[in-house]
Amino acid sequence: MNDLVERLRQVLPPEALVTDQDRIQSYRYDRAMFCPAGEPIAVVLARETAHVVAAVKIAADAGVPVVPQGARSGLSGAANAIEGCLVISLEKMDKILEIETVDRYVVTQPGVFNAVLSRAVAEQGLFYPPDPSSWEFCSIGGNLSTNSGGLCCVKYGVTTDYVLGLEVVLADGQVLRTGRRTVKGVAGYDLTKLIVGSEGTLGIITEATLALRPEAARPRTMAALFDSGRTAGEAIVEIIRSGVSLSLLEIMDRTTIMAVNSYKRMDLPTEAAAMLIAQSDAGGEAGAADVATVAKLCRQYGAIECIEADDPAEGELLLEARRAALVALDQLGTTMIDDVCVPRSRLADFISAVEQISLDLDITIGVLGHAGDGNMHPTVVFDAEDPDQAARAQAAFDKVMEVGLELGGTITGEHGIGMLKRDWLVEEIGPVAVSVHRAIKAALDPKNVLNPGKVVS
Repeated sequence: MNDLVERLRQVLPPEALVTDQDRIQSYRYDRAMFCPAGEPIAVVLARETAHVVAAVKIAADAGVPVVPQGARSGLSGAANAIEGCLVISLEKMDKILEIETVDRYVVTQPGVFNAVLSRAVAEQGLFYPPDPSSWEFCSIGGNLSTNSGGLCCVKYGVTTDYVLGLEVVLADGQVLRTGRRTVKGVAGYDLTKLIVGSEGTLGIITEATLALRPEAARPRTMAALFDSGRTAGEAIVEIIRSGVSLSLLEIMDRTTIMAVNSYKRMDLPTEAAAMLIAQSDAGGEAGAADVATVAKLCRQYGAIECIEADDPAEGELLLEARRAALVALDQLGTTMIDDVCVPRSRLADFISAVEQISLDLDITIGVLGHAGDGNMHPTVVFDAEDPDQAARAQAAFDKVMEVGLELGGTITGEHGIGMLKRDWLVEEIGPVAVSVHRAIKAALDPKNVLNPGKVVS
């Protein structure tokens, strides 16, 4: 291991190699709870693709596993270090390289935060839609690695829908360039989509070319309050059925609302069991009509109150509350954040089932999520120092995934598999699909160098 570190010192600038044990500790974990993490030998703080290439080649030659990391904001343990690995962090590769306004794309390094990129392209009158709730502190590389979604998915889709091409360092240190900068192109297998969502197990993304859209109109925002989660779920189904084109449709239950009020010192209404937040960026009369339609449907399905934001600042405040929800719930105790996506027609059933799980196991679960596309984030809150609570929390977490599958859904809509859900992946996709996953992994990484033990083992 000393030899590996010495070889890294010979090819990397001093600031790109971390061997101090105190500094290394902060590179062991992402934000997932209850996922094991080992001690890395060293951390490479890559500044350019050449640093990644050199580090991968040296590690592969020494038979040392490599764990790629971004902002470590992930929620599945995919970025957790494993014992004796070399961590390659992309956080210093944080430059936006090009914004092309005619062909509507941006070329970026992976360490750029989502919010930074979104604001940079907005200055050019353009729009990058994928917007995870953690957009202020999650990186584009991590978004690509897990195929992140976000609040605007209901209208605009997820990360993979905007990836034109990638630069990827493979397990042997070769640099692969995928995709193209044209609007259309079907030459060969779609290697870009293979890499997106692979959680660093097939290659390390060092550059991305992302498609952009013209700037959207100023949105109109409204909130609807309900006396039960089930009636809120039924209203969501009818909103989707109506065909109204919303750019955002989110849900927060009372537990989540109270947590946000405490964390952000807000004054969100706590008299309701659930709150829907809806937004339309259609602009002008069309946007107003969208919001009016949603309000009408919510009232028909039992909304206690419907409130339209009087100005954009009020709308932004509601979005700020939704974005802060997971961090707010973290303040209540240890959290286990689920990421189940169900068919939207079964959303009311799913919300009711989660509420029943909370009652049956006597455990707090904050229910929130992207209601417009059925991607929910039930968050189990508990005292990790209490063995009984910890056991019930794990049981609740697993039961939520079980219910999601029973309703025809998936165990992860956007957070990925990582270490947290490997066993459940087998349950969802079955043995044949698992064998195909392993065959692809073996073809691109025959020595199992890249992020071993993540996704499939």
